[in-house]
Amino acid sequence: MSIAELHAKLIAHGLTLPEAWEDHPWGETAIKVRKKIFLFIGLGETLTLGVKLPFSGEAMLALPCAKPMAYGLGRHGWVSLTLTAEDLQREALSELKLQALVDESFRAVAPKTLGKQVPI
Repeated sequence: MSIAELHAKLIAHGLTLPEAWEDHPWGETAIKVRKKIFLFIGLGETLTLGVKLPFSGEAMLALPCAKPMAYGLGRHGWVSLTLTAEDLQREALSELKLQALVDESFRAVAPKTLGKQVPI
């Protein structure tokens, strides 16, 4: 699967979550629940994701493609992933695992009643 295909699939997955919608603040693509962003996603030479990972963040930060998100968001559990085609060959970064990260971010940001609708 190409980076562009994965980009489209992750946006589509994020939009399946309860009350999720796409926005473009600051010229970037963001998926929100109500008014809160739970997924920043960008496509260029690489696929870039920004997700809030209160449970798996530490494990993800051990990967060379991950770092705490800028603007102080890293202090609050936000992780930035910059993925190349080679990174996508890693088992830890399969499509299903990346979807699970989107789900975790949704549960972390969404109101509790909506977060409970997304199984762990």
